[in-house]
Amino acid sequence: MKITLYPALLLMGAALASIPTQPSAVLYDNDEVKVARALEKAQAQGKFHQHEMNRVMIYLQPGKQRFEYQDGRPTAVSTFKAGEVLWSPPTGMHAGTVLDHDFNIIELEMKTPGTDKPITSDHDPLKVDPAQCKLELENPQVRIVRARIQPHANVPLHTWATDHVVVFLTDQKFEIKDSTGKTETAEHKAGDVVWGTPVSISEKNLSTQPFEAVIVEIKK
Repeated sequence: MKITLYPALLLMGAALASIPTQPSAVLYDNDEVKVARALEKAQAQGKFHQHEMNRVMIYLQPGKQRFEYQDGRPTAVSTFKAGEVLWSPPTGMHAGTVLDHDFNIIELEMKTPGTDKPITSDHDPLKVDPAQCKLELENPQVRIVRARIQPHANVPLHTWATDHVVVFLTDQKFEIKDSTGKTETAEHKAGDVVWGTPVSISEKNLSTQPFEAVIVEIKK
């Protein structure tokens, strides 16, 4: 069985700043999803293994990797872009070798079967700000949104209607206002990963640089 990585639409308007690599770590693990940061090390021969769950894979740096298989499939080489999002279903035994330099992948193992019902709300970010919030990928288990907010730009009141994971691809400094009018400032570094529950907020990018993040909404 062949490893299949389904690329999402790449809607990155500009090259992302380089994000330093970090060690592998489990970031969140609950009954919906396991979120891990994987460090793929250059020239290290990977051990044969297999994955049992569907995964979302978000690449924090560019990279090139050679895959070998135990079932007779030919060796394959894949090249990844910084900020790229892929959907990876379960596959057979394989081993990967990084051909250029170290890179990190944020991996989400999906534990719930999902639903065919779409994620909807009165303030869906895809509807209230379609210029800055784009659909990246959707299937029965996840809806993935790429948000790219211009310097000093506002995002109107919008609702994340289900539990979600936010992967920051750039540094962030935002003013956030909730549905009650309470205001606070939030800051994150590129490469940060945050678990979120349903929420309605409006936001303003306080930076002089564009802000980019990938939001993985979990269907259940």
